[in-house]
Amino acid sequence: MAQLPKNFRPEPYDYHQELTLKIDNLSGHGAGVARDNGWVVFVPHALPGETVRARIFRNHKNHSEADCMEVIAPAADRVEPECRLFGKCGGCQYQHLDYDSQLEWKRRHVADCLSRIAGLDTAVETVVPSPRRYAYRSKLTPHFDRPRDGVIGPIGFLKRGSSRHIIDVEQCPIATDAVNAELKTIRDYIRSSWGKRQGGTLLLRDTDEGVTTNPNATVMEQVGEARFRFKAGDFFQNNSFLLPEMVAHVTAQATAEGQRFLVDAYCGGGLFCISAARHFEQCVGIEISADAVKLAQGNAEFNEAKNCTFVLGTAAEIFGRVDYSGAETAMIVDPPRKGCDDEFLKQAFAFGAQTIVYVSCDPATLARDLKAFAENGYELAHVKPFDMFPQTRHIECIATLTRNVSSRHVSETTNNTNDANGD
Repeated sequence: MAQLPKNFRPEPYDYHQELTLKIDNLSGHGAGVARDNGWVVFVPHALPGETVRARIFRNHKNHSEADCMEVIAPAADRVEPECRLFGKCGGCQYQHLDYDSQLEWKRRHVADCLSRIAGLDTAVETVVPSPRRYAYRSKLTPHFDRPRDGVIGPIGFLKRGSSRHIIDVEQCPIATDAVNAELKTIRDYIRSSWGKRQGGTLLLRDTDEGVTTNPNATVMEQVGEARFRFKAGDFFQNNSFLLPEMVAHVTAQATAEGQRFLVDAYCGGGLFCISAARHFEQCVGIEISADAVKLAQGNAEFNEAKNCTFVLGTAAEIFGRVDYSGAETAMIVDPPRKGCDDEFLKQAFAFGAQTIVYVSCDPATLARDLKAFAENGYELAHVKPFDMFPQTRHIECIATLTRNVSSRHVSETTNNTNDANGD
């Protein structure tokens, strides 16, 4: 009999109880969703339409989790994973699913978040596929634990469902060929030369200049007609094969209403601001990181984007150095996974940009923020997802919002009244 895990909740199923389940959906995390007499059971690596034998390993207050022990009746869109570690390594969720089906289920997930969280029924466009379904990822960060008896154990990624156990990964099929070639070299080096008592996290970043393992190295990436310098360890999109198309779409949406000015919030190293600069009279990028502002300024000079200015914005006064009228401005918003914070949203609503292009890597936080924009005078025009992360559950979304005419009129009237009575 299997040993009962600590704090195991015994209802509604026993530990390792087996069930025969019909999968009817996919969760946002890529697990199959089944209902057993109304009770929800999540089964990773099971697909909609399949009948599976599943074994319970955890009960929660309103659902359970189970391992897929056997696929009794496979779905038509089930395919053979390319990685022998699929199902053990936690990095990919969809290698067993036909690529066209991956795209459709990701689109449905975005639509579900918009409807369920934001109450928005805007149609989500077809997901733009990646030119490469494998060998696309330009950055890997393998981990390893501290040596035991002087020996380095697994070097790789966390085991599926674990926050501690590492799976040894010799090659990663979603990484570029250059990254995989360097991965073997750095694994051999760590095993032969690591002299520290603690573990660590490695970096492999593939750029125009080759693969670097130094997170502080300055590297370069070509995106469309522009080139960008950034630190190898900093955030930069990892799928360079689809990135130019995504940037072109963001630029097209930002320029669609013919606004004169551009504000790029959360601008980082200036990717969107510089890429779109030639379509605007003046552009300003706002960042709360001084290092990012310096990097963006250097990128603007390198690309001769003379109409771009980058400023350090504090949380309390993000738009303090923006001299443009919101009615004449388009704004690009590209926040971290957690979405926009309340202080930013409050200031963004007060600024009142006519067009907002929101770039998001998390449909749930995107939906939450879009609900706030909708409640403050904006209409969601459309949403276009880009599959920057094939074989995984992740999806990048571009949402375009326009300000209601009535909201703009009220704001302009208020501004005029303040001007008349203030000075």
